[in-house]
Amino acid sequence: MRLSRDGSVAAMGDGHQHPHTISDEIRHLLVSDHRIAWAVAVGLWAVALSLFILIAIPPTREVLDDFDLAVYEAVFPFKVGVLTALAHVFDFLGGAIFVWSVRALVTLWLIVRRRWAALSVWWLAIVLSEPAVGILKAAYDRPRPPVSLVETFTAAFPSGHAVAGAVVAISLVVVFVPAGPRRRNLEVLAATFALLMAGSRVYLGAHWLTDVIAGVAFGAACAIGAAAAVHWWTEDRGTTRSPQAGEASSLT
Repeated sequence: MRLSRDGSVAAMGDGHQHPHTISDEIRHLLVSDHRIAWAVAVGLWAVALSLFILIAIPPTREVLDDFDLAVYEAVFPFKVGVLTALAHVFDFLGGAIFVWSVRALVTLWLIVRRRWAALSVWWLAIVLSEPAVGILKAAYDRPRPPVSLVETFTAAFPSGHAVAGAVVAISLVVVFVPAGPRRRNLEVLAATFALLMAGSRVYLGAHWLTDVIAGVAFGAACAIGAAAAVHWWTEDRGTTRSPQAGEASSLT
C-alpha cells in the first residue's frame, strides 16, 4: 500500500483506489515516532514556564526588566528603512484580522476535504494557546516599552504576535505536509518565520525581548504538542500501524 498525494490509499501494482482512513491521515499528519514531538513540546513549554515564573517573582522580574530595558535601548534606536518596512509587514501578518482570516479559511478547507484529524490538530493548537494569551496578559499586566512604532492596546507579556506566529506557521506545516524528509525544510522555514515575527516586535518597540521569547516558546509548544497529542490519542486506540523500518521521521 502507498499513500497518494491527495491522501487516499492506493494498492501497489493493482491499480485500485481505496478511500483513506483516519489512521492514514494521522500518518500523513504527524510523525513516525510522536515521542520526539512530545520531547520538543515539553522542552519548549519548560522554557515558557520558566519565564512565566521568573516574571511573576519580584526580584527576578526586576533583573529581567533591567535586561529587557538594556536590549530595548540598544535595538530601538537602530532603524533601517527596509527592515522597518518588513517589520510592519510582520505586524500585519501577526495581527488579529490576518491571523483569524487564515484560521477561518484553513478550517473551512479542512472541513470541505473532511480531514478531521487535521482539523483536530489545527483547533487544538488554537484552543491551547489563544485563551491563555489574554489570561496571562491580564494576570501579569506588564507595561509595554516606552516608545513603539506601532499602536498597541494590551499588556506586554507574553507577546500575542509571537504566540500566534508560531502556532499558525507550525500548524500549517503539520496539517498540509506529510511527515518525512520533505517536511524538515518547511519546519525550519516555519521556525524561522516565528523567530522573525518575534524579532520584529522587539525591533518595532512593541515588546520586550522576554515577552517574545516566552511567546514563541509557548506558541511552538502548543502547535507541536497538539500534533503529538492527536497522534498519541489515535495510536493509543490502535488505529495507527507501527512505522516501517527505514521510514524517516520529522520533528512533528
